[in-house]
Amino acid sequence: MATVCGFVERIKYRNEDNGYTVLSLTSEGEEYTLVGSFHYISEGEMVEATGAMTEHPVYGEQMTVESYEIKTPEDTKAMERYLGSGAIKGVGAALAARIVRHFKADTFRIMEEEPERLSEVKGVSEKMAMSISQQIEQKKEMRQAMMFLQEYGISMNLAVKIYQEYGPRLYGIIRENPYQMADDIPGVGFKMADEIARKVGIFTDSDFRIKCGVLYVLLQATGNGHTYLPEEDLLSQASELLKVERESIGKHLMDMQLDKRLVIREAETEGKRVVYAAQYYYMELNTAKMLHDLNIRGRMPEEEIRTKLLHIQKEEKIELDEKQVKAVVEAVNSGLLIVTGGPGTGKTTTINTIIRFFESEEMEILLAAPTGRAAKRMTEATGYEARTIHRLLELTGVPGDDRSSSTHFERNEENPLDADAVIIDETSMVDIHLMQSLLKAINPGTRLILVGDVNQLPSVGPGNVLRDMIESQCFNVVMLTKIFRQATQSDIVVNAHKINDGEVIFLGKKSRDFLFIKREDPNAIINAIITLVHDKLPGYVHADPYDIQIMTPMRKGAIGVDRLNTILQEYLNPPAQEKPQKEIGDSIYRTGDKVMQIKNNYNMEWEVRNAYGIPVEKGTGVYNGDIGMIREMNEFAELVTVEFDEHRMVEYSFKQLEELELAYAITIHKSQGSEYPAVVIPVFPGPRMLMTRNLIYTAVTRARACVCLVGVPEVFQDMVNNETEQRRYSGLKDRISEINQLS
Repeated sequence: MATVCGFVERIKYRNEDNGYTVLSLTSEGEEYTLVGSFHYISEGEMVEATGAMTEHPVYGEQMTVESYEIKTPEDTKAMERYLGSGAIKGVGAALAARIVRHFKADTFRIMEEEPERLSEVKGVSEKMAMSISQQIEQKKEMRQAMMFLQEYGISMNLAVKIYQEYGPRLYGIIRENPYQMADDIPGVGFKMADEIARKVGIFTDSDFRIKCGVLYVLLQATGNGHTYLPEEDLLSQASELLKVERESIGKHLMDMQLDKRLVIREAETEGKRVVYAAQYYYMELNTAKMLHDLNIRGRMPEEEIRTKLLHIQKEEKIELDEKQVKAVVEAVNSGLLIVTGGPGTGKTTTINTIIRFFESEEMEILLAAPTGRAAKRMTEATGYEARTIHRLLELTGVPGDDRSSSTHFERNEENPLDADAVIIDETSMVDIHLMQSLLKAINPGTRLILVGDVNQLPSVGPGNVLRDMIESQCFNVVMLTKIFRQATQSDIVVNAHKINDGEVIFLGKKSRDFLFIKREDPNAIINAIITLVHDKLPGYVHADPYDIQIMTPMRKGAIGVDRLNTILQEYLNPPAQEKPQKEIGDSIYRTGDKVMQIKNNYNMEWEVRNAYGIPVEKGTGVYNGDIGMIREMNEFAELVTVEFDEHRMVEYSFKQLEELELAYAITIHKSQGSEYPAVVIPVFPGPRMLMTRNLIYTAVTRARACVCLVGVPEVFQDMVNNETEQRRYSGLKDRISEINQLS
């Protein structure tokens, strides 16, 4: 064992999660490399460290630190070096020398006990003197706080956030109510707070614990699409989580309602009490009120609309059926219109005709969709620029700040969209969060037209917005049902409607665009998929293998996303000397990989570059479900560049790669709003709750030119017959009805 004492010259590497640090230390003219876990340390500090000297094959001799102590500089040279290191904001080497020359060995005592005397030094004002003193004290306090929080297993990164939020109050919060952190600090959930509480010795039936646990259960429910839970379900789940009796939980619900943390209602559809986290109840209520305010009638005579419409049809050489005509009439005279229908029923033609009509009236029109791919499809189909809803609303954030309050939409009630009409496609994907934000930016008098297929899977986020709006029967809804002649030539369209109606589909029929390859064994299914994607389909549909999407119902299992991606990566993007790669957890990422963003990151910066690599457009926001390709991997800078739709280039640090996953295969849920030249769907037995009609319907309708199903025919038909839909607890329909009754 060896001991060295010296100054931290430079911090070469630091992992802010666990405190692992590589630093260079100068001691008596010698430089040492120290590696180990340091609670909190900065350049310029004096450290006494003990550890074993080892020889690293690349970096040479270094000390693996087992224990260390941060020392207060005692001699004038040490004091001057620390103060001039940059550790104290506003104090450089020259000023540090003047301070130490003036106060000599008494410098640090003066800073702590008589900081006002620092103004005796030339160049130091009273204000600056107090700032220097506060920084010295804060660094001391922060170091103590880091050490205290480390005892409870809190990562360095999170410990810094906790200290920044609470300062010296953190000791009382940790010892009395660590559950408060779950409310105040992103990254601290109930589970972490509960573990800290267990170490502190807080009782299982603590009021704080039960209330935090109830909110945790409701928050977890939003991850499954619910905006509330029936009271019985909430009590059961909370009881299981907290390991306390239901009665001990139930008595707290009324208190939480009085504290405005919960809303308890008698649900019309449930016929029993339901419980909301307050924010979701008011989200639904505000959404219902704004929808109601938009739903006003226009005054253009229908005959005049129909006459103009005949002229447009003649010009565009199109023929609309009566329901499409009705949709245009309602679009002109409705503040709010919903147009819904399956594939081949003329939704795109209807949107295009509405756009042409609005153009003839010299109206300002905005088009948007929930995802980049859906927006791109909308642009191609209409010839009109469509954006993602997030970009339409001008999402902005503070880079590097992961607090939700740091991101917001520039477009809102105070700065609404400047448009006469807003048309949103793929509305089934829009959750309650996004719908509320959209409505805030639309003034009454602006027409809002929502287009979507209500039979597809609901949004990934909480709520069942499109279905609730339709079922409320409070808005104009045009349901397109006629399959047009050209669409009947596509077996994709015909079979999609058969799936939706629960009919038997004859899989032995020869078809150009709907193929079933029978395979019974998972490995045989995977071999067939590889052959299709690598060899057969690219030429058949005139597309790159990258654009052909494999979609499966499940994540785990023999044909789950995880296993498929590992195998497909080896065949579609095998390792090569010229392809840098990085291993993160169980995954390997290499240049050329197809990847997907798996969480919303509103602060992630992107840029669109011209042919010379110069940025021509910049913005923020990469969203759950966005698919891109790894274009570059810089191992020295530890950066990965991914290109997403619309040529958006995004740089990820190696640490941020946990936000990505391989996307050669994706779950069908993640395919919503996208369209691909061809889709390949493995069909193999799985959990009944996953193998449903609307799941296979959604998958089939993602294909533009060809659907290939590979697997067991009986499983496919079982999915078509399985009408089970995972129940979503969503109260928007009730809120709309209530608002409508009051008006």
